[in-house]
Amino acid sequence: MEQIKRLHQIRAYQVDEDRLMFSATGEEIAAGLTSDVYFVRTNEILETLNLVDTHVVAEIFPRRSGYLCGMEECIRLLRGKGVKVFGLPEGEPFASGEVIMRLEGPYGNFGIYETALLGILASSSGWATNARECVEAAEGKPVVCFGARHVHPAVAPVMERAAVVAGAAGASCILGAKLAGLEPTGTVPHALFLIMGDTVAGALAYHRIMPPDAPRTILVDTFKDEAEESLRVAEALGDALQTIRLDTPGERGGVTAGLVREVRARLDQAGFPFVRILVSGGLNPDRIRELAAAGADSFGVGSYISGASPIDMTMDIKEVAGKPLAKRGRIPGPTPNPRLRQFL
Repeated sequence: MEQIKRLHQIRAYQVDEDRLMFSATGEEIAAGLTSDVYFVRTNEILETLNLVDTHVVAEIFPRRSGYLCGMEECIRLLRGKGVKVFGLPEGEPFASGEVIMRLEGPYGNFGIYETALLGILASSSGWATNARECVEAAEGKPVVCFGARHVHPAVAPVMERAAVVAGAAGASCILGAKLAGLEPTGTVPHALFLIMGDTVAGALAYHRIMPPDAPRTILVDTFKDEAEESLRVAEALGDALQTIRLDTPGERGGVTAGLVREVRARLDQAGFPFVRILVSGGLNPDRIRELAAAGADSFGVGSYISGASPIDMTMDIKEVAGKPLAKRGRIPGPTPNPRLRQFL
């Protein structure tokens, strides 16, 4: 696909009315179709004046602290563009105002991508930061990202990969997990038990039909009291049962510390101390800490990660044609940051 560099290309571009999704493809992003139009205007003016190849140094910094993600996508977007790229590795913490990426090269080679670069880093770092908060709250107990259902499917894999970069143990979205080098995590939804009409029947069918390496994790909040269902499932599956999942809806008070403590105690008393407890449903760092203290062993987190606010990113030119130069309010010249490493 031809890269957008001039206004006449924008006017000539026609959207395929039969396209499956409204989200941009990788090819469309690389072509500059997700850029703000004023970068195309700038490129056309500089090209007309023979200034488009002016060598510049540009820096990107965040407006608040967090954990970095999105660098890998930025590198892929800029690869082969004749631009030197310095940055922090993914998963690293950063401070407000710290330079997290530096670009050096002809302005025309990367200026059109400012919108995309900032958006990639802003969203991915926001998701990674909230995921990291959950991971730290769990204090070593696994956190799995269940957030795909809360965002557009085009960005769900990006979000779930960001959670893994930040330390999540897994992700339920197939593509998100695969992009992070993992197999997707999850068993079955409430739909199976509702259709079969009984939790134990569903658990036995799952155990019989699913391959041996599929986790024996069973939802126990579909029909009956969670403690009662936990014991019924444990007695039916015996040593094969690995985990019960509590996902009590908010209409019934959600998963509480008291519920976790009761289920843990009843499983122990019945001879099933090896059965672990996975909790999910409206979790945030405070609830994770509370439920972990009550005996929960792992956590499925959705909306707290997927609903993270993007971390605002800003790109500034700091040097033009070898001379320190910046807009008012910024210090001209590259900002020292020994943590940066060269990627391209």
